Amino acid sequence: MDDAVNMGVRAPSPRPSPAPRERELTAGARGSEAARIGLFFNFDWDALGMRRQGAGWRFDEAGFDLFSFPSNVRLLTFDLRRFAQAQARRGRVRGWVGVSSQHEQFGALAAALVAEALGLPGTRPEAILAAQHKLHARRVLQQVAPEANLRFAPLDLAYGDDVPEGLPLPAFVKPVKAAFSVLARAVRVRGELQAHTRFGRGELWIIRRLVEPFEQVARERLPGAGTAHALMLEELRPASTPQYNLDGWVFEGRVQALGVVDAVMVPGTQAFMRWELRRHGRETLQARALDVAQRFLAAIGFTHGLFNMEFFHDPASDRLSVIEFNPRMASQFSDLYLRVHGVDPHAIALALATGTDPARLPRRQPVAAIAASLVYRTFPGEAAPPMPTRGQQARLQRAFPQALCFAFPRSAGARARDEKWLGSWRHGIVHLHAQDEGELREHALRASALLGWRAPYADAWTAAPSATLRPVPVSGVFR
Repeated sequence: MDDAVNMGVRAPSPRPSPAPRERELTAGARGSEAARIGLFFNFDWDALGMRRQGAGWRFDEAGFDLFSFPSNVRLLTFDLRRFAQAQARRGRVRGWVGVSSQHEQFGALAAALVAEALGLPGTRPEAILAAQHKLHARRVLQQVAPEANLRFAPLDLAYGDDVPEGLPLPAFVKPVKAAFSVLARAVRVRGELQAHTRFGRGELWIIRRLVEPFEQVARERLPGAGTAHALMLEELRPASTPQYNLDGWVFEGRVQALGVVDAVMVPGTQAFMRWELRRHGRETLQARALDVAQRFLAAIGFTHGLFNMEFFHDPASDRLSVIEFNPRMASQFSDLYLRVHGVDPHAIALALATGTDPARLPRRQPVAAIAASLVYRTFPGEAAPPMPTRGQQARLQRAFPQALCFAFPRSAGARARDEKWLGSWRHGIVHLHAQDEGELREHALRASALLGWRAPYADAWTAAPSATLRPVPVSGVFR
């Protein structure tokens, strides 16, 4: 059994135990020969991925967990620029040979700023900003790959303002800067958009504090992009349009693909039900997506780092449309690539952080032909499922020794906020692999039964009526 993917079953807690403000992890070696890396906002998938890296690395960590208390209290006073300056000073004293972070909200930009200050390999901060500012990214894509762009429009509307008449609805509304799909959803009529932009005082504070650290840096380094405290509209694709993720990296300006992950949605909704990575079968689609990615990344000056491009591909029209670019690894897929392709994206992250060509890294022996990240969620009006007991976890571990399981218990108030902001509550994730699709489905059904959760397959799923979104013809969007 490959120890790299024998990661066991996660205890039913929403996140790994909160880390202190700054902590040091030693990945095997404790001698002076261990290379010292600055590692920012290293939680969840990234914590698991970095633990796989073995001897030879010493990690100095910093950052806080947005999803656990009291760690997330630091959001009250967080200033990304001061954080980066402090870590640069720390890196000089400790002799960092690289910095790395795959954290969307703050970490990727912080790592870019610290690498720049220390003269270490890294992504240009302007490139991070250009990709994460969704409206600016659309404008760039329109210049370099208009055939792959969705129609879009800025929404000149402050949170809570009255929605003007005459907007091109139905459409997909999302924040100019956000993470975790917060506040991104389809709206069909003006009233839905109005309700979507009405927030309580506490909600507004959270939204603004999540965006303001990015806004402060963007005003200095990418002023032409405009404010990130805003919403935008995009062309709404039919709910049945297949979605995918292209993962890859750039080294010395050369773009290299890792692979393509299929995104499978809960029927009739925009909520992810599972992601699947296959060893074969997406080569043509990957080549087309990579061509678009090369043009966009070159245009924003992204010459070094991992990236993830979410996109649609309509098999009827053969149209490929970019959803968004993420200037960091899609960490949730990391162990899927290790299982199916024998490639560890977290090892690639460390190679890039130290200026090493990832193409030189050795591959491991794949253990599967297909692997999946199974997502378990409930919708408004549905009862909260029980979290798995220790006995259930043990039975899952015995049945699938290489399974990875996360459980996310939430209070009633937190569930209500998730349902409003995200449209559903994600209460668990399980990673499994198999030798073909049929075997994967069998494994998923059995694992779901062991946990007492609804299996993430269409014929096993009955979405709440309030969660269902009817497909919208593209011709009816953006008159």
